[in-house]
Amino acid sequence: MSKICLFGASGHGKVVKDIAISMDIVVEAFIDDNPKSKFLNETPVFTFQEMAKYKKNDFIISVGNNQTRKLISEKVTSRYTKLIHTSAIISPAARISEGTVVMAGVKINADTIVGKHAVINTAAVIEHDCKIGDFVHISPNATVTGNVNIGEGTHIGAGATIIPGISIGKWVTIGAGSVIIKDIPDNVVVVGNPGRIVKYSNK
Repeated sequence: MSKICLFGASGHGKVVKDIAISMDIVVEAFIDDNPKSKFLNETPVFTFQEMAKYKKNDFIISVGNNQTRKLISEKVTSRYTKLIHTSAIISPAARISEGTVVMAGVKINADTIVGKHAVINTAAVIEHDCKIGDFVHISPNATVTGNVNIGEGTHIGAGATIIPGISIGKWVTIGAGSVIIKDIPDNVVVVGNPGRIVKYSNK
């Protein structure tokens, strides 16, 4: 039976552990820079300083925040795997990159490419020919229709809908329930139906 370790002992980490369980993979340990307890759902929690004995394991960064996942991936050189819940439906023609987690009930259709360390959350749908960048988070029940490009670090809120052919920039936040009908530039917050920019940020 395969064994992995998870960076991040949090609520998100609990869900990632459940994905591993569905795949008959054992989570040997959580690694966290500020552990709140010695165990999380019966799995031991260690600090980064204590992780030496697990260096040969595969790892997943089990943190929901996109910027934090990027920071950890840059600072911690490990062998990253991917986790795909057994209830997810993934086209054989789709490509899922290392470090990415795909949660229960997700559907990813043909010729979609999902980048590194992305999170495709519960029951999200990603249609054909999409390009999902590194460190993206697609929240529960979001719908990304065909031929959509989503840039690095962008967060798509729960229940949001992206219509076909749209390009969304890097480090964008799309609010829950928003409907995106036109291209979105980098570093903005978008909410509403139709989606409108309500904030610019410097990331």
